[in-house]
Amino acid sequence: MTRGISRRLLLSGLSSLVATRAWGGAPLTSPWPVPREGNVRRVVARPNLSPPSDLIAEAKLGGKVAYVVADGRTGEILEDLNPLLPMAPASVAKAMTATYALETLGSKYRFKTRLIATGPVVNGVVQGDLVLAGSGDPMLDTDDLADMAKALKAAGVREITGKFRVWAGALPYQKVIDPSQPDQVGYNPTISGLNLNYNRVFFEWKRGNGGYSVSLDARSEKYRPEVAIARMRVVERASPVYTYKQDGTVDRWTVSRAALGDGGGRWLPVRRPDLYAGEVFQWLARAHGIALPKVLEARRQPQGTVLAQHESAELTTIVRLMLKYSVNLTAETIGLAASIAQGANPTTLKASAANMNVWLKENLGMRHAKMTDHSGLSDKSRLSASDMVKALLRADGRLHGLMKEVVPLDRDGHKNPRAGHEIHAKTGSLNFVSTLAGYVETEDGHPLIFAIFTGDMKRRASIPREQ
Repeated sequence: MTRGISRRLLLSGLSSLVATRAWGGAPLTSPWPVPREGNVRRVVARPNLSPPSDLIAEAKLGGKVAYVVADGRTGEILEDLNPLLPMAPASVAKAMTATYALETLGSKYRFKTRLIATGPVVNGVVQGDLVLAGSGDPMLDTDDLADMAKALKAAGVREITGKFRVWAGALPYQKVIDPSQPDQVGYNPTISGLNLNYNRVFFEWKRGNGGYSVSLDARSEKYRPEVAIARMRVVERASPVYTYKQDGTVDRWTVSRAALGDGGGRWLPVRRPDLYAGEVFQWLARAHGIALPKVLEARRQPQGTVLAQHESAELTTIVRLMLKYSVNLTAETIGLAASIAQGANPTTLKASAANMNVWLKENLGMRHAKMTDHSGLSDKSRLSASDMVKALLRADGRLHGLMKEVVPLDRDGHKNPRAGHEIHAKTGSLNFVSTLAGYVETEDGHPLIFAIFTGDMKRRASIPREQ
């Protein structure tokens, strides 16, 4: 009877992936067959449920499919296809990174961003340098820096005799997560020990009588500081829409006039987030009457007196938001922080992921995990459905409640309030890759664990980089 329930789960999971398979978008909801009258166990055992092979054939996925459905109490495999086949996991990998970070750093771990004076404060003047020092907080935003500027003013600081510096050495600098991605996509951010606004700057344009006016700023709910670390020019061309060039510490962008329309805005990545944070803090400090010179990079970890400090939310909250919104920056920063806390000294995401692979094998039984990053953005990472289900089974107590709830749909794509199934899962998508894995509690309270991976790597490889 439990196999009947697992068949319904499998069919609904495959259906959810089919809906997004063509363009590789992340499925936000999971279709579920409409419950029939009567006892669920008796209903799901009816033979009129199509076998998964029929749905796969009808969907014409064109690539490879692997799945495993297991009993959440015993671990017994109820349904599977290609369970050991290595597949690109996409953002489903974040569930493993979450477990790795929580077990290593602890659920109450907080990132700290500090303002450090290298000398004493005399009559409101710092006798030395002032350093904005990060520890990798992936959620630091402009409003947080504004609070730190306010605290610095409350400490009586008006100016400094030395330099204003930023330190980002707590995590190794990574210009991008995946170099194969287009330059302009915000989901492929720079990784740094000092991050701000998910390492993105807001590009806004407005059409006027003389052409377009453009601005680049670090906007938040309360502030809108314009920045000079990123520059934009509107140019006459049909394509590409954007071009990017790094000019020293400045990001230089161009955009096609034909693509702009009357007005709008979008977030663009920043490739020196440490200096970006410093420039924004300088603007905020000036608003509080504190004069700071141009920001410079600190090469060594600063020593001195902490004048102001911002603490992030607890790691449990950070992880929950990461799994809900699938934030790549968060996955990479907490993964790197966990590897460093274990005594590793990774200089690349691949090296940190290799450390995580060993941990996954030793602690979650994932014998064949080959992650190359912590977010799943790279299509070079590989997990099997079998390993994924095994890991979810072992991590159930820690992970289950942090995964987002997935809304069941009926076969017509409508919300199904009568479904009665509680689903917590992580979705994943790249172009021509769709994945789904997590936990289900059936109407009678029986737990199931599942992983479904689909991918057409040949079609993915044919996509031009700019797309």
